[in-house]
Amino acid sequence: MKRFGIWALSLVFVFGLLFGGCAATQQTNMTAEDLVKEAKANVCEITVAEAKEMLDKGDCLFLDCREPKEFKMGHVPGATNLPRGLIEFKIAKAVPDKAENMVVYCKTGGRSCLSSCTLCRMGYKNVKSMSGGWLAWEKAGYPIE
Repeated sequence: MKRFGIWALSLVFVFGLLFGGCAATQQTNMTAEDLVKEAKANVCEITVAEAKEMLDKGDCLFLDCREPKEFKMGHVPGATNLPRGLIEFKIAKAVPDKAENMVVYCKTGGRSCLSSCTLCRMGYKNVKSMSGGWLAWEKAGYPIE
């Protein structure tokens, strides 16, 4: 009887993997570019000029989702570094208020779109992704730390 229980549990697990789960309910074979394009359709993107205005007003948090090494090489003044790979696990402690105004950026805008999409799905209400990212910010000649 014990063997039958283990066999039945194994069978349920295999069928769950084959016919359920994340991959079975969503589009597969997507590229990174496809994922970013999908995210861009679901998030609010702002220009670096709009982001600069928000920085000047001081009414929002800038969230840099690049890796710590990239952040140390330069970032928007006052920005908080929270890498994309850890954002789901660390955002609640870093930003407990889900109504916080946030501008998320990365190097070029891809990771920030994906991060912004994740934050919105987690219930954050005022998230904006900075189009063009850090490279566009630098190119515009805006202040850096």
